[in-house]
Amino acid sequence: MTALLTIIVLVFILIAIWQMVKIFDLAQAKNENTQVATDKDNTMNAYLMMGFLAFIYIITIVCLVKWGDLPLMSNSASAHGPTIDNLMVISMVIIFFVQTVTQFLLHYFAFKYKGEKGKKALFFADNNKLEAIWTIIPVIVLAGLIIYGLNTWINIMGVDESDDPLVVELYAQQFNWKARYAGADNTLGKANVRLIDIDRANILGIDEADPNAQDDVITTELHLPVGKPVLFKMRSQDVLHSAYMPHFRAQMNCVPGMITQFGFTPTVTTAEMRETPQMQEKVKRINNIRVENSKPLLAKGEEPLESYEFDYILLCNKICGKSHYNMQMKIVVETQEEYNAWIKEQKAFKNSLIN
Repeated sequence: MTALLTIIVLVFILIAIWQMVKIFDLAQAKNENTQVATDKDNTMNAYLMMGFLAFIYIITIVCLVKWGDLPLMSNSASAHGPTIDNLMVISMVIIFFVQTVTQFLLHYFAFKYKGEKGKKALFFADNNKLEAIWTIIPVIVLAGLIIYGLNTWINIMGVDESDDPLVVELYAQQFNWKARYAGADNTLGKANVRLIDIDRANILGIDEADPNAQDDVITTELHLPVGKPVLFKMRSQDVLHSAYMPHFRAQMNCVPGMITQFGFTPTVTTAEMRETPQMQEKVKRINNIRVENSKPLLAKGEEPLESYEFDYILLCNKICGKSHYNMQMKIVVETQEEYNAWIKEQKAFKNSLIN
């Protein structure tokens, strides 16, 4: 009922505005009204164009100074991360340069060649030299970016099996993640959603008869040893998800019915990242906001908001349903010794089944 009343009110408001416009037009009927721009109109519009150009440049500079995170993309924590960041910076520099030049030419030409009485416009139907220049230059620049990007992509996707990477499966389902480690044999057991047996706690549909599956380890937290190549295999139980690890500059869709993969080598432990000045400043800023937001809660006798502590995180970067925003998993990057101690505490798949 509320929605219907809202629609009715909006309709009446639109009708009222329409009637007011009609009254305004009738009131102006006796005044001289021509659609042809005068020299005064053209001059005013020309200066407005230059004013708008100044506004664009000023607001860009203010945004860069006030909110710009310079240097751009400087907190990567994987071996290939700096390459991704360099590609991003190069792209942004090119875009910024082209935008600055083209916007200047657009607004300056509108000012310089404004309409004036008695002035006849001079134009060229075509200019082969000019067209060749503005076609060849973008082709060269884009080709360079694409080749650079492809090489980076190959480095991410082409995990060298001779490096003996740690094999981990990321299992996506609405609305959580599970990680499955390949165990001592570093080979994941076969799995299929048709084999899911909740009664026996086989939540990932692992083939119980597969010898490679017996030492697999299923966890709700992702631990990675620093400096060790990791090969991720991804599955989805229901809809399209996307495994996104922002600090490792890695993302891949998790597609129902197929296995996708990517790999990277973590280079910065969680403890080391927490100690960086950039991260300490971010944590301090967030906790200051939480302290302010906790004051009304304390006044009501409620518990204050918890203090924020940085952790790497795995997110779903595809809108997969109503609780998509809550689909995340903590990632811990630690030393090899810390990882070995943690993995020993985990229960193997064969010991986790309910008989």
